[in-house]
Amino acid sequence: MSQPFQLAACAEMLWLDRPMDWRAARLTEMGFGVGLWNWPDLDIEKLEGIGANYTIMNGYLEGRLADDEGADLLLNSAKEAVKVGKRLDVDRFNLHGTGLGDGGIPIWQHEVVTGKMWLKAHDTLNRICDLAEKEDVIFTLENLNHLDHPGCPFGSTADVLALVSSVDRPQLRINLDLYHTQIGEGDLIRWCEKCLPWLGEIQVADNPGRCEPESGEVNYKAIAKALFDLDYRGPVAMEAFASSAPEAALESFRAAFTI
Repeated sequence: MSQPFQLAACAEMLWLDRPMDWRAARLTEMGFGVGLWNWPDLDIEKLEGIGANYTIMNGYLEGRLADDEGADLLLNSAKEAVKVGKRLDVDRFNLHGTGLGDGGIPIWQHEVVTGKMWLKAHDTLNRICDLAEKEDVIFTLENLNHLDHPGCPFGSTADVLALVSSVDRPQLRINLDLYHTQIGEGDLIRWCEKCLPWLGEIQVADNPGRCEPESGEVNYKAIAKALFDLDYRGPVAMEAFASSAPEAALESFRAAFTI
């Protein structure tokens, strides 16, 4: 048995009664990378001192892909995110089609995405890549499901793949969130295969409940085997709540992705 993937977990969703620096230290102690969301409320100095591998964090606080004003906001916000992320040596900076408000509800909702919006999103992501190339960092674009994040432009797995593959620059990768894909499209292994050339990270949680692998309907052991057979050896991150003790949830996750 071996562990071919780079395992990480979202610190935001575990040990909810503990401060973030404690969570990052505990994940590091258990051998996991550490995922973060937004940074303004975090004690960056404390997080710097832990020596954790910070695998991903939000690459913006505001903005959106598909209109002029939103794109400018996104670029300015991304510049600030990179400044903070470089202090933590973050591996990847995550984006969505639009900023998310309370409860993950998209701030800028569009059920129909026009051709003009596609062209603007493509242009915005190229501008993001220009920033990333200058700063020597990587951004990812994440898919989101339509039930938890209604009206999010470019939220589907297909849309994310279409955008990232059309930009096709090494500074922009796909953050393929299989929890969202399971709700939105299903057919997880084939989506992994389609996205493979542009994968930057895979995120996982089971459904229903958004808890750790093996707590719901998804056969994550089969997905791990498929990813291994596809020669994927990159990051796999648990972005999930724990159905019981966080340590037990993390060990379930580790077991599911051990080949």
